[in-house]
Amino acid sequence: MDRFIEPLAAGPMEQFEIVPIFGLDFAEAIDLSFTNASLWMLITVGTALLFFTFATRQSKLIPGSVQSMGEVTYEFVANMVRDTMGEEGRGFFPFVFTLFIFVFLCNFLGLLPSIPGSPTSVHTFTPTSHIIVTFTLAILSVGLVVVYGVFKHGFGFLKLFAPSGVPLWLLPLITPIEIVSFLSRPVSLAVRLFANMLAGHVVLKVFAGFVGTLLTAGGVLSILSVIPLLGIIGVFLLEFLVAFLQAFVFAILTCIYLQDALHPSH
Repeated sequence: MDRFIEPLAAGPMEQFEIVPIFGLDFAEAIDLSFTNASLWMLITVGTALLFFTFATRQSKLIPGSVQSMGEVTYEFVANMVRDTMGEEGRGFFPFVFTLFIFVFLCNFLGLLPSIPGSPTSVHTFTPTSHIIVTFTLAILSVGLVVVYGVFKHGFGFLKLFAPSGVPLWLLPLITPIEIVSFLSRPVSLAVRLFANMLAGHVVLKVFAGFVGTLLTAGGVLSILSVIPLLGIIGVFLLEFLVAFLQAFVFAILTCIYLQDALHPSH
């Protein structure tokens, strides 16, 4: 039980530790424990539901700040879907919108500072800093492409691996490349998001360690702690931008892949 009340460790990698809040094992073979990652994914979903409930509760001709943010977010994703998939892609809007909001809030909430003295299990956690989470989202996106493409086009979906306009004699070379490229999509989606979140949080933790070390050293060195402190501020602002950009990249690549399901021969 000590691990649930000890303060957050100073190591830059220990912030990514999965901590069970309450265990749920079946014959020690299947572990379905509720963890800090599960908690923060629930917090993410709850935050999104709360925000859009307030944003749409009282729609006004002249919107307030919350309604404006909700409308801007809606229009941003709607334009993304429309520009990449056209009017045919409107049916995918709920999926892309949910994906964008979930990834962005996971990234953003993970930047918030933990409450001092709180148990390790409830410290701020970024689910998207774990590749199993990002890979699951990527498989879900690419899986939707395959399922919808086969459902709508049948075997015609295989035209995706034989682009129109390619000479027949080039197909034996192009087709394997297209297959490998398609199979690498979930990997690239997952690794890009995971690596950016992981790297940014590690840098923040390293700078925080420098600040603590210099402050405890005393004398002139304590004055130098201002330098890594400014570094923390700069990296934090950059991470906020990255949190948005990575959600945008994940969503727009999903749109591009879904476009392949709509028109596999293009």
